[in-house]
Amino acid sequence: MKPTKSGPFSSPSALIEDLPAIVSAAAAPSLDAWNYWVDAWQRNLLFLDVMRQRSERYAEHAAKSAPHVLKFECDLVVDGRKLQRPVNYALVRVRPPHGVDTDEKRRPFVVVDPRAGHGPGIGGFKADSEIGVALNAGHPCYFIGFLPEPMPGQTIEDVAHAEAQFLERVIALHPDADGRPAVIGNCQAGWAVMIVAAMRPDLVGPVILAGAPLSYWNGVRGENPMRYTGGLVGGTWITALTGDLGAGKFDGAWLVSNFENLNPSNTYWTKNYNLYSKVDTEAPRFLEFEQWWGGHVLLNAEEMQFIADQLFVGNKLATGELKLQDGTRVDLRNIRTPIVVFCSKGDNITPPQQALGWILDLYGSVDDIRANGQTIVYSVHENIGHLGIFVSGSVAKKEHDEFASNIDLIDILPPGLYEAVITTKDTSDPTADLIEGGYLVRFESRTLDDIRALGGNTLEDERKFAAAARVSEINLGLYKTLWQPWVKMFANAGNAEMMRRMHQARLPYEMFKADNPIWRILNPLIENAKADRQSVAPSNPFWQAQKMYSDLIISTLDGYRDLRDKCQEEWFHAFYGSPLVQAMLGLSGSDTSVRSMPATDRNYQMLVERRIDELKSNIAAGGPVEAAVRALLYIRLSEGAADERSFVLLRRMRQEAGKGLPIRTFKKILREQFFMLMIDERGALDAIPQMLARDPDAAADMKKKLDRMIETIRLQNPEAKQRYADMRAAFAEPLPALDQLEKSATHSPGGHSLSERKSHSARHRNS
Repeated sequence: MKPTKSGPFSSPSALIEDLPAIVSAAAAPSLDAWNYWVDAWQRNLLFLDVMRQRSERYAEHAAKSAPHVLKFECDLVVDGRKLQRPVNYALVRVRPPHGVDTDEKRRPFVVVDPRAGHGPGIGGFKADSEIGVALNAGHPCYFIGFLPEPMPGQTIEDVAHAEAQFLERVIALHPDADGRPAVIGNCQAGWAVMIVAAMRPDLVGPVILAGAPLSYWNGVRGENPMRYTGGLVGGTWITALTGDLGAGKFDGAWLVSNFENLNPSNTYWTKNYNLYSKVDTEAPRFLEFEQWWGGHVLLNAEEMQFIADQLFVGNKLATGELKLQDGTRVDLRNIRTPIVVFCSKGDNITPPQQALGWILDLYGSVDDIRANGQTIVYSVHENIGHLGIFVSGSVAKKEHDEFASNIDLIDILPPGLYEAVITTKDTSDPTADLIEGGYLVRFESRTLDDIRALGGNTLEDERKFAAAARVSEINLGLYKTLWQPWVKMFANAGNAEMMRRMHQARLPYEMFKADNPIWRILNPLIENAKADRQSVAPSNPFWQAQKMYSDLIISTLDGYRDLRDKCQEEWFHAFYGSPLVQAMLGLSGSDTSVRSMPATDRNYQMLVERRIDELKSNIAAGGPVEAAVRALLYIRLSEGAADERSFVLLRRMRQEAGKGLPIRTFKKILREQFFMLMIDERGALDAIPQMLARDPDAAADMKKKLDRMIETIRLQNPEAKQRYADMRAAFAEPLPALDQLEKSATHSPGGHSLSERKSHSARHRNS
């Protein structure tokens, strides 16, 4: 339009010429509204169609005799229902997908899924998963899953014994494997795996705990509300009531509801809105996940009561207070294989404090960890959520892939506490060919202060949780005495089944089944929407308004959640922190910690003392291979780190010099050399020439391999460089005859130190 002095239009012809633009501008809001309305109508229909598909898959999944969500084909190896103490668990072998080959001589992996309300399979939910990366790394892979219904009388201890028998079977199937099975315990399966490893340490190789809570009281104020749940409801009496109303069975849907209540905005809005807003592309991913999320399973009431009393509220596993039926105490310090803990700061179900707090409960220092011969590795993700630890493809390709690829390196790490630091591979690095995959993992030494720095409870906080545990015991006793007989009198299987079907976690899956009459009306409309789909543009103002409305709902629900959690936390601390309440419960009579560290058994102390004497007496035993390992440890201990490049070279050393030495034997050699350095560093170093003299030719070869390894791993600090220079000189100096060296060592009290020999050799060269 061209305005003139006489008006906005110069002539009637100009008006006619600009009419389409005028009409279009005037009709634009109405057109946007119409496009949005059509899109919204179709989205609602397509959303309902996805809900129907979810219900159909739910019904189909529940009808299976052994429902699971594994994406790999499997073969049954052991049926737990046929064991002497029958359980609803089974061991299967996972078939590698087409194009993936596994090596029967490599250690097998065993993945154990959590029985925490959902069905099994999350460990192999997709190709990029724990099972997938283990298979891709060439390891035979097994899976321990379970059926929806527990066996009559089945207990947690029965499950532990069954899993031990499963591991025995895996070991028997791989007699030539290069190490015991690596066992992955996801979430609640983590503590179950740890119990088995403590009961039968001879059956397991490295244990990987993914998002597994072991220290249930631990957490940070304002961040971990789930740990207050037991205290808020007065303890585990409500668990007993739920089991009684279920006619002796506990519905796993209640556990799922507890998870969902942590994040109401996701449960009641975000999850479904994400599907609605992306209904054209999001349906496959949504349906795949919901098949697992809605696959609820049952536990025996006795099983759930054990979990609630001993773990959730009692928190007895971390301090060695958990006892088996025969009175045996489950002590996690009995585990002799490496323990890898993978957790995340973004996990509101298993925060790092609960995943790692057991270390502080059991040990007073890193030296205590070493004295027990334990190797503990941890890795803390910055933001991934609880489920992402198991189902995220990015996590599988990075953390789980690195753990699987470097499991043998983890297995031979010297005892101590390490953090796994994973960095992106530098392709310009000349040693990049020694790094598998796209990341480099480095294991750096840590102290208990590094664990404490993540946060945790104060002494007063521990007393409050102890008070909650005491209240739980009292209320459970009152319930069993006064109410349980009446509840059991009226409870029956029919009512229990009706309650399960009406549970709030199941109803959404039941409502949209295909037999609902409403589909007779909706089906033609859905088909029309699919045939004439008209998506609205993201720039549409009504679509933008919808997004703003969604954000408002999310922020409102998040605000409710934060207020609720804050109030519950304040109530918990106010009530259980009351001096009167604590005095009435018998917890105010002393200022000592209510969670004392478990005592060290005297027989174990005597065993350690005998072992130290044995190591000292054999400090000069071995040949050039042992001497090279000792020298390498001495050099690297000053840096407190190891990465996969050094292990690749170490493995080559083992294959070349050790003539295919089994990794178990090589691990024994490495640990013996480590302990000798810890017990008597001076004596261990002084014995190196005597060890080299047993095979001078092999000693020269070991010197070359040691040089090559040090050049590859690049020493970082001056002390390590000085130690390397000392070791290089020790390997390079002329070796006397072995009989003369041993005779000299016998007649000279204490012999000469390594530094004294180097000084004498230097004076001889100068003269």
